[in-house]
Amino acid sequence: MTFTRAAQAAGIALLAAPLFWAAPAAAQAQNNKPAQAQPMTTPKILVVNREAILRFSKVGQDIVRQVNDYTKAAEKEFKGQGDSLRKQGESLQQQIAILAPDVKAKRIADFEGKQRALQSKVQQRQELIQGGVIKAREQVEKALGPIIQGIMQERGGNILLDRSAVVFATGDIDITRLAVQRLDQKMTKVKVELTAPPAGAQQGG
Repeated sequence: MTFTRAAQAAGIALLAAPLFWAAPAAAQAQNNKPAQAQPMTTPKILVVNREAILRFSKVGQDIVRQVNDYTKAAEKEFKGQGDSLRKQGESLQQQIAILAPDVKAKRIADFEGKQRALQSKVQQRQELIQGGVIKAREQVEKALGPIIQGIMQERGGNILLDRSAVVFATGDIDITRLAVQRLDQKMTKVKVELTAPPAGAQQGG
């Protein structure tokens, strides 16, 4: 079975999914004022590595640990059913040659139905884990947003780029390490609860 790889890949991919933070609210408030001539603002670019934040932060590691626990539990739960189904398939393969056509067709249909049912259970569990990661990530984003905005204000930044979009950056504009430190102070754990993912987020196939 491929449940372990599929579930872990889903969890990691979700953890690495894009996180976006708005520039400080003051900038947005200015945009709401009546249009008038504004002096040009000198761009001050800062860079953050969102994957690194979620990989190295305590809360990100806690999410991965819970995903691994859910995956191992599901593997244990479905292993017996998978082994039993495999043995049934081997037995059916040995009997096919001597079965009457109508009996053979029914046996094959029954076996394929059991296969689909098990595959459906596995997929449903993967989706519940995926939904839990999405919810947990949303909580991390909620905590991380003000941290990023605070660092931008401290550094005088008005443009934030993800490290994946930057070819080269010096250490003085990369705020990833500082963001991890402050996130660790604010949040170290978040509960990953099995829940259906939002519409449109289900895994395909």
